[in-house]
Amino acid sequence: MKKGIGLPVFPGVAIGPAVVYRKAQRTLPVPSGDPALEKAKFTAALDTAREQLTALYEKARAEIGEEQAAIVEVQLLMLDDLDYLDGVNLAIEGGAAAAIAALDTGEEFAQVFAAMDDEYMNARSADIRDMSHRLYDILCGNTGFQLPEGSFLLVAEDLAPSETIQLDKTKILGFVTSFGSSSSHTAILARTLGIPSVVGLGDQLDPIYEGRQVVVDGATGAVIVDPTEDVLAEEKK
Repeated sequence: MKKGIGLPVFPGVAIGPAVVYRKAQRTLPVPSGDPALEKAKFTAALDTAREQLTALYEKARAEIGEEQAAIVEVQLLMLDDLDYLDGVNLAIEGGAAAAIAALDTGEEFAQVFAAMDDEYMNARSADIRDMSHRLYDILCGNTGFQLPEGSFLLVAEDLAPSETIQLDKTKILGFVTSFGSSSSHTAILARTLGIPSVVGLGDQLDPIYEGRQVVVDGATGAVIVDPTEDVLAEEKK
């Protein structure tokens, strides 16, 4: 049995098998050497991202409400940010592949927002990274992580805003993340959905083994892997 303590997000006890959420394996792009072609690819990726985020916004608004769906709306607005678009095009003119230009420019903007002395603006850094990673994946043809059938506890290093919203909430018994805070998008959505969750666990339970039974106590912040029968009986009370 292994036990770790993180930041409690939403009270309640969840017990089930762990599924480790892994980011998609990102394929590195090969630059064409033609800035005009790379710019055309980027423009097409913007259109695809708008379609994806619009569909995700409608899904979020229907499932978790207008307020939380605003997370996606912010990213839609960022796709039209002139400073970001100019930065990407400048990088492409300098010889970068469209995918790298989108990703690196997004990271530059995210770091600026993260350094601001304002909690709201800090949170936008996650939205910018999420948006630029989406463009990168579209440009590289990368696909997302496929969740298994059945119910489970989702374990992740962290979850981007759109990743959290896209998850099938009917399958997820609880959340556990290594990073994040009680004010992160994942934490806010977990509260909205009423799912027992713990964030900021760090590497206390590294590695958490795929398929092992896990207990998540969203009131105390405790996460237990391979609980004993006594512990299970106590947590089920």
